[in-house]
Amino acid sequence: LLGGKAGRQAVDRARGIDPRPVVPRALPAAATVRHTFPQQTLDGAEVRAALLDLVVRLGRLLRRRRQGARALTLVLKFAQGASWERTRRLPEASAHDEDLRTAAYQLMDAAGLQRGRLTGIAVKGEDLVDAGRVTQQISLDRAREARLVAEETMDRIRDRFGPDSIGPAAVFRRVS
Repeated sequence: LLGGKAGRQAVDRARGIDPRPVVPRALPAAATVRHTFPQQTLDGAEVRAALLDLVVRLGRLLRRRRQGARALTLVLKFAQGASWERTRRLPEASAHDEDLRTAAYQLMDAAGLQRGRLTGIAVKGEDLVDAGRVTQQISLDRAREARLVAEETMDRIRDRFGPDSIGPAAVFRRVS
């Protein structure tokens, strides 16, 4: 029915014969999460909450992909159409919320926002590596180890009940 070459190829594939070489899937070079404010904002608390939410989402995305970021980029979009972008290298590749949050807050502090009206914000994990290649330093910090265990538990809760089921309190808006 299919003819010469196509017929032989269909028979071979049906028998599980495929001479093509297996090429592993290349890891994405970056991961980006974005937030657009419904209105221009000057509110520092609202911007910090949005940044924290983005960090949590980026960390979860990286952990699901089994990757770690060596650098973090913060992009701020302003009302006049201008943007501000800075990158900070992490001391070691990581996908943990605490490490990403520290770098993101340092970048936000470096922006020195005083009276800039923001319309959007983006956080980008760059120079990604496979999580299996990330070195893990033995830690004597019990509090950090407890936070990492809690992070794993929160990921399982998010997988089961949705991404907004658990997270930092500052992210959730007060409803009146």
